[in-house]
Amino acid sequence: MPLTTTAYDNGGDLAAYTDSLIAGRESREPDWGALSFQEKAGPQYRRAQIRYVGSGATGDHEGDRRILPSGGFTFSNMLLPPGAEGPAHTHHDVEEAFFVLEGEVRVGIHRGPDEAEYRTLGYRDMIVVPAGVTRSLKNEGDTDALFCVIIGTRKPQVPTYPEYSPLYGVTRD
Repeated sequence: MPLTTTAYDNGGDLAAYTDSLIAGRESREPDWGALSFQEKAGPQYRRAQIRYVGSGATGDHEGDRRILPSGGFTFSNMLLPPGAEGPAHTHHDVEEAFFVLEGEVRVGIHRGPDEAEYRTLGYRDMIVVPAGVTRSLKNEGDTDALFCVIIGTRKPQVPTYPEYSPLYGVTRD
């Protein structure tokens, strides 16, 4: 259920309403379990999701009351330890943006198993990847990388993994 303006429109407590719009850093916790199923393909896929708005595509976190409800996008931080990777995957329904806050992240844009372009993004660099374009991520540095992940819909479809992705055929169970 997205945020509403009912309390605002009907003269409700403005202070309480304002507080309901805030997801403070101190109440966020890295969730190492959200993507842990991907570790079946190797320990390099261990990374943490820190949710702020909505729950993203690969998990059901509707019971987490710290998450602000999404109306039209999701917003989280991703924590990649040194060497950690986000495998090649495709969101067929929605664009996704990455904005680096700390460290460096190598982003790959893939067109099939034999063609890819890689760019390293650092502090305050951003990339937007359109729906249907396969992408991957890797922290090649020696410190943690932290970056924002914005997905342009309330609840994205589960992404797919191309045959050349190490996650191809890996399931959540």
